[in-house]
Amino acid sequence: MASLSVPINPLPPPVNRRPDVKPEISLTAKERDEEKRRQKVNRKIASQKATSMKLRSEATKAVIGDKSGPSNSKEPLPLLENLRAHIAALRWESALNVFDQLHEQLWYRPDSDIYIKLIVVLGKCKQPEKAHSLFQAMISEGCGVNRESYTALLSAYSRNGLFDKAFSLLEEMKNSLDCKPDVHTYSILIKSCVQVSAFDKVDSLLSVMASQGIKPNTVTYSTLIDAYGKTRKFAKMEATLGEMLREGQCEHDVWTMNSTLRAFGSSGQIETMEKYYDKFQCAGIQPTIETFNILLDSYGKAGSYEKLCAVMEYMQKYYFSWTLVTYNIVLEAFGRAGNLKQMELLFRSMRSDRIKPNCVTLCSLVRAYGKARKAEKILGVLHFIENANVMLDIVFFNCLVDAYGKVGCFVEMKGVLEMMERKGCKPDGITYRTMIKAYKKGGMNSHAKELKGSFASVQKSSPGLERQNLQHSVSRFDSNPAS
Repeated sequence: MASLSVPINPLPPPVNRRPDVKPEISLTAKERDEEKRRQKVNRKIASQKATSMKLRSEATKAVIGDKSGPSNSKEPLPLLENLRAHIAALRWESALNVFDQLHEQLWYRPDSDIYIKLIVVLGKCKQPEKAHSLFQAMISEGCGVNRESYTALLSAYSRNGLFDKAFSLLEEMKNSLDCKPDVHTYSILIKSCVQVSAFDKVDSLLSVMASQGIKPNTVTYSTLIDAYGKTRKFAKMEATLGEMLREGQCEHDVWTMNSTLRAFGSSGQIETMEKYYDKFQCAGIQPTIETFNILLDSYGKAGSYEKLCAVMEYMQKYYFSWTLVTYNIVLEAFGRAGNLKQMELLFRSMRSDRIKPNCVTLCSLVRAYGKARKAEKILGVLHFIENANVMLDIVFFNCLVDAYGKVGCFVEMKGVLEMMERKGCKPDGITYRTMIKAYKKGGMNSHAKELKGSFASVQKSSPGLERQNLQHSVSRFDSNPAS
């Protein structure tokens, strides 16, 4: 192998070199005067440059001051940035307060874009009447209404179930010259309708779109596919998916794929799910971490642990970073299967990845240990909670009550009520019914009768509490961890 040529006398590193010493040069009196004059000129030029830069800076501030009004008014940039931040965080009250401050500024001019963004935020925050008031204020300030502003108000109505007002506004748009609804308008209304399972309204809207020559886009199709899948309308879902694939101008994306896989996977149709996964991959749609979470969740619930492990290995092989949702899914799956060793191994891996467990994680652990009758392991979870600073909710405490009941630790089960009181969490109907069932199964009928009386008195004193807590528990259990 040829070697690189080395310089004959390579210089040592600069840090080891002696500084070059320039020999002193004797100057005549005339040359010294010339040198002093040159330095004086250089200092004058530098001073002029600095003065010029300062003047330009002051001039810029003066221009901003002229635009922002008197000296006690706020500058436009901080106010606008503050408004955008509140809008992005859906802090509607703070956003309206900043918007009021904007009106007080001399430089303020009505901006329809700001109005539209605020109307959208109010709709998302369940303030449709305030959205309507803001829409009227926009008109009174001279901002021209357009399709976007109408659509924003229509969205505020439909999001909050005010369909009469939403459809009335839609008719108003259809009869206007410059604000006719487009595919975005219809997609928003369709999404609101499917959320309340108003599929008759959806069919009507699709017919109107077809009569007006408005073709559904990717968002429209994906919304329909997701809704049909969640409501088990698989024939309509596949028909919509087929129509979308045939539509050349409408490209399906990963959201469409995930909605399709979730629909079939959650209903146990594993083969159909895998068939569509292959179809989407052949179409060039690449899976994301959410896609793999859906596959893991589907295989876990179907008991296909070999396929679940294959997905896990694939994710590790191609460096897909696991999320909290991923860990919660696999912990639940192995806990349900009674594979405590694998579950605990994954929990340690989760902690080494610095992913903080939440209540869903802890519920999976407690549920698995209760099923396996491992009381000491349940106690270990409680010790972990003491040092982990995890916010506990009613669902976790109900899991804990159920686990202790299955193990037969009735003293510890009753102690959960005291723990709930310390944490400021009130028991609900599920808590009492679980404890009563455990007492009866253990032959402790007197305890069951006593607790039943306590439950009845709680229901009488707080009739709304039972329903509220029950709805919260059901919503937590029904939520798909892969969504």
